[in-house]
Amino acid sequence: MDTSFFDSNLFSYVLMPLLIFLARICDVSIGTLRIIFVSKGKRNIAPILGFFEVLIWITAISKIMQNLDNYINYIAYAAGFATGNLIGMIIEEKLAMGILMIRVFAHERGPELVQNLNENGFGATVVEANGAREKIHLIYTIVKRNELSSVLDVITRFNPKAFYTIEDVKSVNEGIFTQNRPNSIFPFSTVLRNWRKGK
Repeated sequence: MDTSFFDSNLFSYVLMPLLIFLARICDVSIGTLRIIFVSKGKRNIAPILGFFEVLIWITAISKIMQNLDNYINYIAYAAGFATGNLIGMIIEEKLAMGILMIRVFAHERGPELVQNLNENGFGATVVEANGAREKIHLIYTIVKRNELSSVLDVITRFNPKAFYTIEDVKSVNEGIFTQNRPNSIFPFSTVLRNWRKGK
């Protein structure tokens, strides 16, 4: 087998760093997905992603260890890690997975905001509380993450200066949710779940 190409400067200083760069992007992006699935309790998917994440990482680092005198590989490795983090954040933003709790602090007209949320298909609960200066209403609503912008639009239209907080929720039991697309990047998971229910 002719190994002259693999010993050439083109391969050592261009193609190999490029491959390391791409591999690092892949494993960091997969790592981001793995962390998301772990935080959401997706125990079946996270180990599979972890396997490929480590496999790609070992492959990339082994090539660097075999060429310790090639500093371009180091730069490609670091650049791939940085780019992978950026792409991972973009993927997380696009997936919009999970459930959120929005807590709105309203000084007045709390029940009216609940009614507005209900009319738009979002469940909400209002609780009276004592603030530092006066009584207030606390409005709680649990929504899917991909619905966040719609809920905030309802809230800000009701009160452009509304004070609210947003928190991650690991899981919920029952509740009122709008009927929209499955909150998963793996459509077959929904099919499998329905098949199991029918057994």
